[in-house]
Amino acid sequence: MRWSLGDNLNASSNTSAPTGYAADYAPAPRFRALLLWDPTAEEAHVQFAKDAQRFFHKLTFGDGYRLDVTTDFHAYVDSLQLYSVIIMANAQPKGDADRAAFQHYMENGGGWVGFHAAGYNDKHTNCWPWLNEFLGCGVFYCNNWPPQPALVENDRPDHQVMSTLPVSYVAPASEFYQWNPSPRQNTNVEVLQSISPKMYPFGIKDVVKWGDFPIVWTNTKYRMIYLNMGHGDEGFIDATQNLLFTNAFRWVVSRDPKGNPFVNK
Repeated sequence: MRWSLGDNLNASSNTSAPTGYAADYAPAPRFRALLLWDPTAEEAHVQFAKDAQRFFHKLTFGDGYRLDVTTDFHAYVDSLQLYSVIIMANAQPKGDADRAAFQHYMENGGGWVGFHAAGYNDKHTNCWPWLNEFLGCGVFYCNNWPPQPALVENDRPDHQVMSTLPVSYVAPASEFYQWNPSPRQNTNVEVLQSISPKMYPFGIKDVVKWGDFPIVWTNTKYRMIYLNMGHGDEGFIDATQNLLFTNAFRWVVSRDPKGNPFVNK
């Protein structure tokens, strides 16, 4: 029996086959991204941030987009509008002026991909009330310790970020934060992934015994996604989790109010 791609398309779909060339090659970088990190942070958060720089730099290969990396957010507050997305690997704006600039950026269509420590907010970080409104949850509540792998479950298999991921899989070792109140209680939040209740009791030294445990979500009032992974040097060792990160990054950028840069005009 002889098989062809056309036969497969006809057999697997009731719609007509696409026309034109299958690939979409960009004639120039599609967009700009800014990655913020703090080299003075906790060692494990610095390890993750350095790995994040390598990961997102590799995604630029071929000049697909421009990536700027900084430890000084203040140097960019007057040019944030140039960036389709800000990636916060292990840090967040600290001063009042920087926080105000980031809030203005996000409230006017800016994009954000935040990891782990970028969302940590309580009395130890000069609590920033707007950040919790932005995240759609309460302050840090508790965590497992030490870092360990975790069975995670896909809450929204129909969502563009999650549609290519398994219903459940084992994520690499990390410290995971639980929040109170949980973001799931916010009607503006879509929880995309959670620690499986099968993990309880979760931890060796510091043991989380129960509770709602979202780790990936988006607040639909903003163009953003938060991913609670980001502690240590195992964040980018797993292909499934790397696919999650790539999907999340691409999804935020694709919703730029200036237009989807992945669709050539």
